[in-house]
Amino acid sequence: MAQTTIDLLTQGIQANQTDQFRRGNLICPPAQGSLVVSGDLHGHRRNYERIVAYAGLADHPDRHLVLQEIIHGGPEDHAGGCLSYQLLLDVIRLKLDFPDRVHLVMGNHDTACITMSDVMKNGKEMNRAMSSALDREFQDASDDVKLAIRQFLFSQPLAVKCPNRIWISHSLPADRFAETFDPDIFDRELRVGDCEKPGSAYLLTWGRRHSQDTLDRMAERLDTDVFVLGHQAQPKGWCRAGDNLRILASDHNHGCLLEFDLAQSYTAEELAARTIPLASLA
Repeated sequence: MAQTTIDLLTQGIQANQTDQFRRGNLICPPAQGSLVVSGDLHGHRRNYERIVAYAGLADHPDRHLVLQEIIHGGPEDHAGGCLSYQLLLDVIRLKLDFPDRVHLVMGNHDTACITMSDVMKNGKEMNRAMSSALDREFQDASDDVKLAIRQFLFSQPLAVKCPNRIWISHSLPADRFAETFDPDIFDRELRVGDCEKPGSAYLLTWGRRHSQDTLDRMAERLDTDVFVLGHQAQPKGWCRAGDNLRILASDHNHGCLLEFDLAQSYTAEELAARTIPLASLA
């Protein structure tokens, strides 16, 4: 069972690395078709199922699906261990079914797992909670499974740069780190140190509460118009947090997804009408 899981994770790594639309650490989808993006999932299986059903990738061959922050949250085992890795494995299976149209972007819980650093959620240190569940399920082979999970998370791209000038990433550098963030990280080989503070992958995935000045400067540096991010808790499932910023969450009963046409440009305001509450879906 452990080797089957490791093999799946290894196949997922290869799929991430050979994605047809991957350019360095970016995904650059084509200027046609549509794209569905979720906010953080954190182990919320029901919302994941709704997102996948809505995307209908088998019936929409020109549609792309962007997912983020799969781990840390959701169901627990009898001892309180985090079972979100089980959803991660299902997401990898979906990626393998649609290797060039399912894209996972790296989040802050991913960088914390990669570097084995503490990350809190609802008063619990989540790496320890997930590690203990993995120990109980895989026993003597758990260290090998944990390593394969970290390697998979490390293989994820950092962002999606759409041809209609919409940028999707887990977050952006906080105001005080905006000038030290190195955008060359999208073009060069990623290093584990990039995921540690103050590495640029860390800064990209951990920033919160961005000023409009920072958003405007990052838009210029990244050559984009509108940002779609996750990371920041959204009780209503979404918000417009700046003139050019939309934030999504998909990890609770008020979670949302967003769909847009890759051949059409949008303002942040126009994207509001394209936000869909997951509870409205069957």
